[in-house]
Amino acid sequence: MIQSLPSLNTLKAFEAVSRHLNYHAAAEELNVTPAAVKQLVSRLEASVGTPLLKRKGRGLVLTVAGLAGLDDLSLAMNHMKISVEKMRETQHSRQLIITVEPSFSSAWLVPRLAHFRKTHPDISVLIDSCPQVMDLQRSNIDLAIRYGTSRNDNLVRHTLFHDQIIPACSPAFAAELSTPPALTDLLATSLIHWDTTQLESAKSSQQWFAWKGWLANFGITNIATNEGLHFSEYSQALQAAIAGQGVILVSEPIVSNLFQSGLLTCPFTEKAAPELSYDVVATNESIQRPEAQAFVDWIIKTVKDEQYSGAFSAS
Repeated sequence: MIQSLPSLNTLKAFEAVSRHLNYHAAAEELNVTPAAVKQLVSRLEASVGTPLLKRKGRGLVLTVAGLAGLDDLSLAMNHMKISVEKMRETQHSRQLIITVEPSFSSAWLVPRLAHFRKTHPDISVLIDSCPQVMDLQRSNIDLAIRYGTSRNDNLVRHTLFHDQIIPACSPAFAAELSTPPALTDLLATSLIHWDTTQLESAKSSQQWFAWKGWLANFGITNIATNEGLHFSEYSQALQAAIAGQGVILVSEPIVSNLFQSGLLTCPFTEKAAPELSYDVVATNESIQRPEAQAFVDWIIKTVKDEQYSGAFSAS
């Protein structure tokens, strides 16, 4: 049979006296009288059935029983203190956890996050860049930005933009192509490949970023599409293209800032427009949080503003 625990006040009093080995010092810490502290310790000793402290000269020492429980009791008190602080912090903490596929995170979201932080300085954002599709209903994640994934009636979904996949390269690299450039130029051109097989997105979305699948849309099958540079990280593949090492397939709306800055250009007119979109997704519960709704409103407005200004154009 499990015996009931002594009162928290008696445990607090004993723990404080054990640290100070002095009733007066413990009383000051607990903001009570020394007599009250002595009484609380006595009640605890009566509850456990054995002395926990004893006099030695003018001071106090712990008995064997007192020593036996002190470490665990001190640890428990510290845990309770931490737990209470966490409870208090929740009313001041406004944190969002957002899961984002790494390529979208590095190429589009991160460069724009400073604006969100400027307009919402009280909201802390934790970006979880993960190639796996996280289950929002079984995690502490508030929002997800997903690409080409299946619909789920249990989630709230807002489409950010539909995709257009185009070849891109540095302006210097484009200058070495024929005028006007033709896709057949790629026969003698270094291709940059991004390996999407590690992504848990729809299989239909993976094929669009493979040169073989993309070129097949334009009737081109005679190019050795497996040759060139291969990268598992999208950011590294982009850096290779910016450095003039070849042509890469990119999502036009995602790297619009690179086109605007002149780091990348699209020398070809061909564009593939799969029926795939980038969506911001939330559970019905998480979208009720003001922080989550603020982020959704911000990202939707950011996309609309860029579309209106023509920032998504690679030409």
